Amino acid sequence: MSRRGTIDGLQFARDGQVVSGSIGIDSLPRLAKMGCDAATLQYAVRGAESPERRPSLAIEIAGRVQLACQRCLGPLEIPLAVTSELELAGTQAEIDMADDEVDRILATSSVDVAALVEDEAILALPMAPVHERCETRIGQADPAKASPFAALAGLRRGGVGPTGSP
Repeated sequence: MSRRGTIDGLQFARDGQVVSGSIGIDSLPRLAKMGCDAATLQYAVRGAESPERRPSLAIEIAGRVQLACQRCLGPLEIPLAVTSELELAGTQAEIDMADDEVDRILATSSVDVAALVEDEAILALPMAPVHERCETRIGQADPAKASPFAALAGLRRGGVGPTGSP
């Protein structure tokens, strides 16, 4: 580990180094921008070799994030358990030209560990987070409240108009 949460990707992988810790929502700006109200993630990043003997980073993340349910808009806690391996590439062209299913990142001398953890956490989130079963849905909060469409239906059936005349 070099300075303030960065690693030299290739050196880190070659030496088999490990960095681990805990990270909160204040260090995860993209998750916060996505509407994440709370997050605490424990992580470990390990330098390794891929099965093809290329330098790589093994990433493990565990924790919970809180997003809004897309059905009821209530808080939804999502547990995360992520294990991934990222092969380090020497150039962007190498990444672009790869014709396989291997995940790669550019090997730089200053890989931001928090951004790397955040990337993997975002990729693990569901596209549309929803409760398995919502307690209340939008529009069901007060069943006694009259629907504006019910009033329109009454007008269409020949009911009284808005001025009180037919």
